[in-house]
Amino acid sequence: MNARVLFIIFYLSFFWIHAQTIEWMTFGQAMEAQKKNPKKILVDVYTDWCGPCKLMDKKTFQNRDVANYISEHYYPVKFNAEGQETISYFGNTFANPNYDPNRRGRNSTHQFTQFLGVRGYPTIIFISEMGDLITPLVGYQNPQQIELYLKMIKQGDYMIFSKPDDFEKYRKNFRPKFRG
Repeated sequence: MNARVLFIIFYLSFFWIHAQTIEWMTFGQAMEAQKKNPKKILVDVYTDWCGPCKLMDKKTFQNRDVANYISEHYYPVKFNAEGQETISYFGNTFANPNYDPNRRGRNSTHQFTQFLGVRGYPTIIFISEMGDLITPLVGYQNPQQIELYLKMIKQGDYMIFSKPDDFEKYRKNFRPKFRG
């Protein structure tokens, strides 16, 4: 192989790697970005000890289609449900006063996690352009499963549901396009 071919292979592999990564933000960064360019926020609420959270990072968030869609249409936030980050949200400040930096495994639950009503991990929280909570999505989601929610929420289709079975009809008619 000549140098030109090697350069092209290197360039394409570099592009491929970077095309499938999400540039995660803090919650504060996402709220600031939203003031300049309104977009919905996707918050990945995780813990360090959560196996399904790690699997979702590896199998779902590193999927090229998922990563590209989230990067284009959302402000993506990683939030450790047991971490020590201070969160400001609509004039309220949330912290984790019982956080123990020396503790291995489970730690105390962050006040913002409690405010969001998170009951399991991973949980994805969708927040509107105005900062309002839209809905939580609890549990591991593969690329095709999360695609439904990413597109439904981005497009605002969830706002037309008026009866409990409206979502079920929507789900049955949805055709995923993301590759596994």
